[in-house]
Amino acid sequence: MADGAEHIKATVEQVTAAGNQAFKDAADKSLASLNELNTHSKKNLEAMIASVTAATKGAEALGAQAMAFTKKSVEDNTAAAKALTSARSVQEVVELQTSFAKSFMESYIAQLNHASEIVSAAVKDSIKPLNERATTLMESVQSKK
Repeated sequence: MADGAEHIKATVEQVTAAGNQAFKDAADKSLASLNELNTHSKKNLEAMIASVTAATKGAEALGAQAMAFTKKSVEDNTAAAKALTSARSVQEVVELQTSFAKSFMESYIAQLNHASEIVSAAVKDSIKPLNERATTLMESVQSKK
């Protein structure tokens, strides 16, 4: 009977040791997964910050350009008004007004093209970190298969 008790005790110790090891392995695996998740979350947050920073820089550049264009437009309008007041004939007024309108339209179209370039660059720069994170995520998922 002593041998049976010893055998049961040994079996219980063996099962307990195996259970403890399985629990330790599962806890270690869970901690590793949690650390990996935290790393991904941190990198995702960094990508979002980089994206917002790029978008903000683009908005600032666009605002600065708009202010410069507005200032130049006011100066040009003032100069045109002075030129119109010094005109000596109706023909000269029409010529000055036509020249001013042509110049304004050329300047306006150049302004729109430049603004379009700024917006395009800002969108490209703000999407880049997010695309990199998405690519990394997809590569990570592919490697886990």
